[in-house]
Amino acid sequence: MKTAIFLSYKGLGSNLLHLAYCHQIARKYGPVTVITFCKNLNEVLAKDPKIKEVIFLDKYQKKISDILKLSNFLSKLEIDNIFIFYPSIRFFLASKIAKIKNVKCYLFYGKKKLHLVNAAKNFTKKILNIKNCPTETNIYIDKFDKEIASKFIVKNKINIILGIGSSGPTTKWGSENYINLIKKMLRKNDFFFFLLCGQNDKDQSDKIIKEIGTKYCLPLHSKNISEIIPIISLTNLYVGNDSFGHHVSSQCNIPSIVIMLDTPKAYTDYSRNQFRVLPNNINENQITHDSRYSNKSISVEKVFEKICSILKL
Repeated sequence: MKTAIFLSYKGLGSNLLHLAYCHQIARKYGPVTVITFCKNLNEVLAKDPKIKEVIFLDKYQKKISDILKLSNFLSKLEIDNIFIFYPSIRFFLASKIAKIKNVKCYLFYGKKKLHLVNAAKNFTKKILNIKNCPTETNIYIDKFDKEIASKFIVKNKINIILGIGSSGPTTKWGSENYINLIKKMLRKNDFFFFLLCGQNDKDQSDKIIKEIGTKYCLPLHSKNISEIIPIISLTNLYVGNDSFGHHVSSQCNIPSIVIMLDTPKAYTDYSRNQFRVLPNNINENQITHDSRYSNKSISVEKVFEKICSILKL
């Protein structure tokens, strides 16, 4: 029996937010096939024993006229069960036309107010007929990959992942804030910082390195995701923007401080390891993708105090 899960999200973080539910379904049906719009999810899950395969779907995404093509694609996978983690009429109809025996999908209304965590948890409980469903899991990391990653960890120092990169400019706290935070932290204790960002944010990383130096920082923009994740798993703390890094760190049982500028609370609402830093006089329910709070609305001092409280410095 072959079971598939469809995740209708392009962002790596949004996909990893759903990993707990993929694992729950795999407990009942065995290793699952994950179909996703995220091109690099396979780099995270390739060695996960609960994931049979990850299929990146880069077409059939928007047009109603593509339903028949999508159904043809699905029929070739010879799926018995498909669980659609999104209110997608198109994917639901394509699955039915493909004659998949068991097709389950989110309700088709309420898409605008969809809370990713609550919707996924309730959907999983319903399809598996279970009363309790965890919202977090452990990201699987191969022992050999951890051994390689351990060479980058600086012994006798507190190793910190700084998530300076992000998918959009409105979620970035900014290189100047991170530079000032690093300087403040180095006056407090012995730290080493990994600068997590992609090639698109290399300029941010370069600014920090130029100011702080390589003695205290290592940029990660030249490494691929499968190399970065084992490094994250061996650090002491994540601090940064809403990015895939905090989804990885929190599901590696590492405290993760997320600087909230325009990140809906659902993205930091599912793990005991997630800690929010918010603009003054704003609560998490007031922040959406359209909030666009200035990076000056969260001070270096406020982030520093949160770090000290978590690390008990």
